[in-house]
Amino acid sequence: MKMLERIHLAIVLEVEKQGSLTAAAAVLCLTQSALSHSIKKLESQLGTPVWLRDGRKLRLTQAGRYLLGVANRVLPQLELAEARMSQYALGERGTLRIGMECHPCYQWLLKVVSPYLEAWPDVDVDVKQKFQFGGIGALFDYEIDLLVTPDPIQRPGLRFEPVFDYEQVLVVSRRHPLAREEFVQPRQLMEETLITYPVEIDRLDIYNQFLTPAGVLPKRHKEIETTDIMLQMVACNRGVGALPRWLVEEYAGRMDVVAVRLGRAGIAKQIFLGARTSDLETGYLRAFIETARRFSSGPKTE
Repeated sequence: MKMLERIHLAIVLEVEKQGSLTAAAAVLCLTQSALSHSIKKLESQLGTPVWLRDGRKLRLTQAGRYLLGVANRVLPQLELAEARMSQYALGERGTLRIGMECHPCYQWLLKVVSPYLEAWPDVDVDVKQKFQFGGIGALFDYEIDLLVTPDPIQRPGLRFEPVFDYEQVLVVSRRHPLAREEFVQPRQLMEETLITYPVEIDRLDIYNQFLTPAGVLPKRHKEIETTDIMLQMVACNRGVGALPRWLVEEYAGRMDVVAVRLGRAGIAKQIFLGARTSDLETGYLRAFIETARRFSSGPKTE
């Protein structure tokens, strides 16, 4: 019987990742001759070539590319299963891995994590802010267990639960002329430097819900990774930003910034926690979602 084994998937993955048999053999703790033998045996068992030889390089065939996709999906799940079984055997709960697609939510997350860790002393928390294939891909690939996002994408096998509401606002220096406005219109930002997090423009609310529908662009767009530096730039009148109202109000006590509504009606948003449907009954994961809801007033909700 032609049986695929874990080592076969590992070989396909590492040969592709490392780019050479020598490097892949080192990672897999095999000799190069043993790896070559395993490759020949695998192709013989499957009855189809997995690689094409291109000089000293190996290039995946169509069958090989399919196996690589299987390896990328299955191996992380096996590693997770083994880690959890080991944790259960030691009497531990495990690690809750949280992915962030909401840059300004980090401060809120810290307020949730502290009481959660006290309530669940056998659970560790790990936070990831960058993913190989985005937050949704990270959930499907078992890189993370929960995704914090303001923009859920519904997919079979995933569920997104709202945890708090907020308003997206313009943040400006108290010395800026717009600081006196009750709300701003898109055209008022045409001569401004807009400072945002390094996120694709089509995922920034100030563009897709405010500027783009009006056919307006700011004079300049600058990306800054950290909230503190962004707000220091704004306080020094080096530009304007777009952030949740609760975060602006939190910083306004120590920085010279104010929040101004975007449009007469404002921009209403929600933060969601997304998880694999099959994991939602896991006790410590469900407990985190409930803790997050209790701390929906951690950021001031509007």
